[in-house]
Amino acid sequence: MSEALSGEPVRLPPHTPACMGCGPDNPHGLQMEVFRSGQQVYTDLVFDERHGGAPGLAHGGAIAAACDDLFGFTLWIVGTPAVTRNLAIGYVLPVPLHHPHRIVARVDSREGRALHVSATGTGQDGIVRFTATAMFVAVDVEHFAAHGDLGAFGDMLERFAGARPSADDREGED
Repeated sequence: MSEALSGEPVRLPPHTPACMGCGPDNPHGLQMEVFRSGQQVYTDLVFDERHGGAPGLAHGGAIAAACDDLFGFTLWIVGTPAVTRNLAIGYVLPVPLHHPHRIVARVDSREGRALHVSATGTGQDGIVRFTATAMFVAVDVEHFAAHGDLGAFGDMLERFAGARPSADDREGED
């Protein structure tokens, strides 16, 4: 999927309809709508009572889930399926419920199969409330097929087929 000639952001499809982060059919999920703009992906998210922790504040796990799911969309930038190896969240300030936050993610570097990504969560007031970093590991589409029917998710992963890791890259895979 490419950006429009005008440079306008392009909405990316959800991972699956029931995805906890971006699935539109998951009433308990975050229901994130994700866009690609150049070498970044972003979502505008409002945490609500379903995502609450302390009174009036988003739960740290909901914030982590949003970042992890958004990182999954950076794969549109690098063009390869991958999975989360590790994720770190920096909780800078409390994240109030019912206030919009823009989370922006980017790929910082790629070393073989390792993709290093980062994100920033900024409130409508321009204040950074959380940051995140992660390492993803590129995998073959078959990694996902081993766990069930891929459906439309498989179609999306096949779009990345040109950037699959070689057999040499897969040595020592967990």
